[in-house]
Formats: sequence, structure tokens, C-alpha cells
Amino acid sequence: MKLATLCYVKRDGKTLMIHRMKRAGDIHAGKWNGLGGKLEPGESPEQCVIREVREESGLEIIQPRYHGLLVFADFKGEDWYVWVFTAEHFHGTLTDSSEGQLAWISDEQILSLPLWPSDQVFLPWLKEDKIFSARFQYNGDEMRGWEATFY
Repeated sequence: MKLATLCYVKRDGKTLMIHRMKRAGDIHAGKWNGLGGKLEPGESPEQCVIREVREESGLEIIQPRYHGLLVFADFKGEDWYVWVFTAEHFHGTLTDSSEGQLAWISDEQILSLPLWPSDQVFLPWLKEDKIFSARFQYNGDEMRGWEATFY
């Protein structure tokens, strides 16, 4: 089982996204994602998302807002549990990422990017400010189904 976080940093109607294209063997290669990564031992999801955003972008997010938990059942041979956050307050200077190309993307354009099929489902929930728990089932890169509960 993998435990990870995902953060969508927001500014002026745009979201900081990363086009994953630099790291060999990246399961997200070619896709656009929010920032985030795996929890380290003893780390809370909040600590992880702050660290990961800093490591991937150079930005220090302040008070990330929790939106929900995504479960990816048997994704690439493992179950993934991913805590999802947004952040509107941050400081620092954007740096290059070793994992891909960072870009501020207009919120209206995000769903037209090469994304995972599950991102097409849950990203609108962030805009609607929903709190959720969702489970997605994949077969390789193809999403086979999903279910969600909203709070």
C-alpha cells in the first residue's frame, strides 16, 4: 500500500501543475498533475504535502486546505491512498522541478490537459468545494469505475 498527498496550489484563477516528464520510470510520465508525493515514516498528510510542495516547487504553502481522500485500488499493482489539498496562501520563489515542468495553468484549461481519467472526475469537486472520499478502479491506464461519498 502506498500513502501519498496531492496539492493544487492556486493563484489568480490559475493552478500550479507539473507536467511529469523528467524522471525515468515515472508512473505519471506524460501526465499533468498537482504537486505531491509519498509520505515518509511518521509523517502526517499535512506535513507531507507541505514538504512535497516545497521540494517540487520551492514554494512554502501555508494552511493547506483538506478536500478528501482518494483510493486507487490495485493501481499499477498496489493500492494507493492519496490525501488531496488545495493551497491559496504561500511564499517563496518558484524553482525548477526534477520531476517535470511546472506551469501556472488557467483553471478553465486544466481539464483539457493530458490527465488521468480519475482527475477528470475529482478536479471539479475541488472547484465545487466538496469534501469527499472516493475509490477509483484502474486496469493499467484505463479507469474501470469509481464511487464517491460527499460530506
